[in-house]
Parts: sequence; structure tokens; C-alpha cells
Amino acid sequence: MKKIALVAALAAVTAAPAFAQSSVTLWGRLNTSVESEKIGNADRVAKVENNGSRLGLRGTEDLGGGLKASFNLEHGLNSDTGAATEGTKFWNRQANVELSGAFGTIRLGSWFPDSYFSTVDRTSNHNHDTGTSSDALFSSFAFGFRSNKIGYFSPTVDGFSFIASAHAGEGTAGDARAFDLSGNYEADGLHVGLTYSRADTAAKRTAYGIEADYAIGPVLLTGYAQREEVAGFKSRNIGRVSAMYTLGQSEFHFNIGGTKAGADGTFQNAGASQWTLGYNYNLSKRTKVYTFYTSVDQKLPNKQGDFDSLAVGIRHNF
Repeated sequence: MKKIALVAALAAVTAAPAFAQSSVTLWGRLNTSVESEKIGNADRVAKVENNGSRLGLRGTEDLGGGLKASFNLEHGLNSDTGAATEGTKFWNRQANVELSGAFGTIRLGSWFPDSYFSTVDRTSNHNHDTGTSSDALFSSFAFGFRSNKIGYFSPTVDGFSFIASAHAGEGTAGDARAFDLSGNYEADGLHVGLTYSRADTAAKRTAYGIEADYAIGPVLLTGYAQREEVAGFKSRNIGRVSAMYTLGQSEFHFNIGGTKAGADGTFQNAGASQWTLGYNYNLSKRTKVYTFYTSVDQKLPNKQGDFDSLAVGIRHNF
């Protein structure tokens, strides 16, 4: 018995450093709103809406010598019904593994396009670009190529960094190779991002973007411009500007955007505009209550495609 106890004690001592060098974190966000919505000429209806709720796991292992291995798993769920946001895909927001060091980070798997995080996500920030008030105008084709990717995240040098990723078509019918690039500069409250996305589909698609945001005390000013080109169709230009003013626990938000007609999707035959006015009250670092009004005008006859919503909601991070 003494020998068994001694072996167990030695095993615990030798294993302790390995456990100390690894961590796994459970995290998530529940964001739900009650809204009064109107689509086109239809009657206004009351709805309970999900706003990008998710559940995630992330972990890191220190391999020594500045080398780390990590993983990210993220499940999107509808907080109003409890259902997954994408049917049978459980880790539908991201599922990837990484190896990082002084050279930067190499990532394999599935995740959202980094061009989005460098532009739209930083501009439509009143509700984290989720739900009915998310940016309805920007070119989002890169979201269709977020799986089967390999990516490289550079170190930050004097405020400059870049991210490059490639989606493998893998010879699947209807799939295609796709690429996503973003370059970023951050210093003294200023961020500037340049982005490029491409999908080698039958009608080749490309999108170019530039974003800038600047914090001046309690004021945050942001804006982006984007150009989408689709082979065989007229290109379209998209833009949005936003402002946030912080006063204590309160945030006052306003953003407005527009797009010209073009490409081969929703906005092929007519342009559109969207504006949103919002107010957030931060009860803590993890919990806020909010309200917003958003309106989309698609410039079509008989209010086709038009949408507006008045909402109140709660968001909690854990």
C-alpha cells in the first residue's frame, strides 16, 4: 500500500506541470430581443429575435520555447428557440486548431472571414453586427467559403499585421477555391484595415475594402468602403459610417450606409440604404440592455424588400 501511495504521489507531482501549462475555457453569449417588425407593405408583427448567440470552447497548451498549440470551437444557437443556427452543423461558427510562436500563427479548419472582422464588424458595432440591425448591404459572399481553410496570422510589428487564408475547393461540385486577405494598422486609438476577398466560382467574385476607426475620448468614429465585382455583372460600391458616444454606463450609437445597384444578388436591380439608431446601457462588463431602431430601404417599387424594426433586448456574456 505504501508503494502504491508513493507511485501515485510521484505521478501527481510529475503530471502537475503539464496540467499547469494547459487550459480550456467554456464561454458564450446570449443575446435576445423583442421587436416590432415591418416587411414591405405587410402588417407590423411582434417577434422574439436571436442576435448572434453562441457557445464556445477554447484551449491552449504551452509547448515550451515560445511555441503554443490551441483550438477554437464555437456553436451558434437561436436563443429564441434553442435550435442550432445551421441545422446539423454543431460547431457551425468555427472549428479550428492552431500552432503559434514568434513566427505568428498557423490555423487549420473553419472560421469567419477575417476581412469581415477588419471592416464591417468594427463599423456596425452597436449590437456586434448581429440580428435584424446587422449590416444588410455589405458584400458577404466570403462567408460561404469559411470551411476547409488554412490561414496565417502574422505577428504585430510597429502596429502592422496581416492575415491570409485560403479555402480549398477540394474538387466538390459547386465549390471553388477562395482567398481572404486583411492588413491592419493600430496605434493611439486609430485603426486602418485593407481587405481583399476572392472566390473562383463560375462567375468570379472579388471584393475590396478599406476601413478606419478612431477613438477620441468618449467618441468613436468608424467607416468603411467596399467594392464588389462579379464577372458578367455591373460592380457595386458599398459604404457605411458610424459614431458612438459613451457617457458613464450609457452608449449612444448611430450608423448609416448605402449601396449602389450591381452584382448578381439582392441589389442587382436597385440600390439600397440602411440606418440605425441605438442605445446601450451596460449593467456590468458582461451584461447590457439595449434598444434600437433600424430601417432598410431597397429603392424598389411598392416597398419591395423594405424592412424596419424597433427593438429592446438583453445581452449577457459568460
